Amino acid sequence: MAKTVKKSGDEPEEITICRNRRALHEYEISDRIECGIVLVGTEVKSLRDGHANLEDAYAKIERDEVWLVGCEIPEYLFGNRLNHAPKRQRKLLMRRAEIGKFAAKADERGFTLIPLRMYFKNGIAKVEIAIGRGKQNYDKRQTLKKADAKREIDRAMAQRRKQ
Repeated sequence: MAKTVKKSGDEPEEITICRNRRALHEYEISDRIECGIVLVGTEVKSLRDGHANLEDAYAKIERDEVWLVGCEIPEYLFGNRLNHAPKRQRKLLMRRAEIGKFAAKADERGFTLIPLRMYFKNGIAKVEIAIGRGKQNYDKRQTLKKADAKREIDRAMAQRRKQ
């Protein structure tokens, strides 16, 4: 189900729909950006129910437009014949300067555009995409070793505080 993050003061409220956890394991993330997404009515209703999958999704740039490919938003249960196609390509809304900046980095060898999470911000659907470089197996092992070491240190510190 969706997770709500309440912000204080003037900051907008964010409701997380889904995350791409595998991307943080598979890729080394460098830059992130928030962008809007073009949806049809039944897609929005399905997202409000908390149904979406970013696991195999990626973004591609074609002629000054950014497209989200492979993102699955299941059909809305009560959508009848006006329902949407679950795995269609969806256009992402970004400024031309941002597209140019990200296109230059994504064109480098080994880099790709990956969606990290999908969420509602003040009632508007947003996608956070990032530029990532694929990790090799030894990089993944190093990341796991660092996480294990940090976890052990935190446990030791917690034990020390209890005494």
